[in-house]
Amino acid sequence: MRVVHVASEVFPFSRSGGLGDVLGALPAVQAAQGAEVTVVSPWYADICQEVREVWRGEVQAPGAPDLGTLRIGEVKSEGVRYLFLGLTPFDRPGLYHQDDVWRFAQFGRAVWPALAALSLTPDVVHGHDWQAGLSVAWARLAGVPGVFSVHNLQYQGRWNIHDGAPWTGLPGWAFTPDTLEFHGDVSLMKAGLVFASQVTTVSPTYAQEILTHTYGEGLEGLLARISAEGRLSGIINGLDQDRWNPREDEHIRPYRDLRGKVAAGRALRAEFGLDGAPILGAVSRLAEQKGMDVLLSALPELVQDWNVVVLGSGDSRLEEGLREWAEHGRVVFVQGMHEALAHRIYAGADAFAMPSRFEPCGLSQMIAMRYGTLPVVRETGGLVDTVSADVGFRFGPETPDALAAACREALAAFANRPDWRARVKRGMALNFSWDGPAAAYLALYAEVQAAPLVPVAGLEA
Repeated sequence: MRVVHVASEVFPFSRSGGLGDVLGALPAVQAAQGAEVTVVSPWYADICQEVREVWRGEVQAPGAPDLGTLRIGEVKSEGVRYLFLGLTPFDRPGLYHQDDVWRFAQFGRAVWPALAALSLTPDVVHGHDWQAGLSVAWARLAGVPGVFSVHNLQYQGRWNIHDGAPWTGLPGWAFTPDTLEFHGDVSLMKAGLVFASQVTTVSPTYAQEILTHTYGEGLEGLLARISAEGRLSGIINGLDQDRWNPREDEHIRPYRDLRGKVAAGRALRAEFGLDGAPILGAVSRLAEQKGMDVLLSALPELVQDWNVVVLGSGDSRLEEGLREWAEHGRVVFVQGMHEALAHRIYAGADAFAMPSRFEPCGLSQMIAMRYGTLPVVRETGGLVDTVSADVGFRFGPETPDALAAACREALAAFANRPDWRARVKRGMALNFSWDGPAAAYLALYAEVQAAPLVPVAGLEA
């Protein structure tokens, strides 16, 4: 099985969040399970690893403007072939910019010619999120089935159709409400949804949530049709259990049992001068999606019983609010994303807050449980699928009162030491490896390879 993953980021070469983590782990596990795996991603100007150029030239890609000279870089690691496409729109620092619809339209047009330049013909193309939607469309037009994974439906790659349609290179029939047109815009997310043989989300619960008006982001009608056709499913993300392993973590004093967990807590208290109250941690983008405004509003009650340690950046209003609270003796706020500190918080906190309004999968709750830190989560998406009531604490309403009530439940369990220790042990014993999800994707690839190509409105099969 020859599989090509297409994504805007892949750890450790480029990363802004969970998408990069997925592409940094899933392909290697699939390779170990016997697949021939290639990952295609942009060759960013500040890519974080040395990349060897293996091809350079002009490519015949459809659409306008002309792509110019294409460079293809290559890295081979853990049985995976990583290809990086060097295009002019990516010759600038950083991963994402305001003109990303245009940039990733150029990237999507270049994927198929780049594979052809290297004589690489996949059995299945697996695109991830809207940045890879166009690559799935062009694979379908070339007669190759695609799987398209929605990591976050909120971001759709939309631009006005007058400018955006030519960027894609697709013919005029591809810009109707049944295809890429979306309220007067072109949507690269719809390119993946419409042209893929199978659509997946990164958790089973999120696959059901996006069929509703609340979570469907205006695409619930299309998604309902895809679901009715048997083309929608949810496969929970795995966790890189080598990178997130308290027994071997270089960022902390490694531990394997409750005594080591207690020592990690003492170290975090000493680092920030915290008192003896239990520690509630959070490592997150500071955004309303993540419910961090809910956490901020709940602080007046939380600080009565908890030390609260927050690491993250994002919304300037949330940053300012947390900075003001950091003057309180029981609140610590560190702006930014610091890898080593994140590990220390996961290890040293007693509980971990994730009050997300929606959470397609979430990795933080898995990491927290692996480190013996019990999650306090809202009942949504992958948080429902991964946090059971005998380990963590769940709440429903998107309100500070509901979060505070769940934290009170956690506090009562913390006071009952046998109950708390049992929860911690159960959480640390959970297996969130990529083995199961990787095998599930390979089975899905075999299914789409054996089935007729998905019909697309306007396209003669």
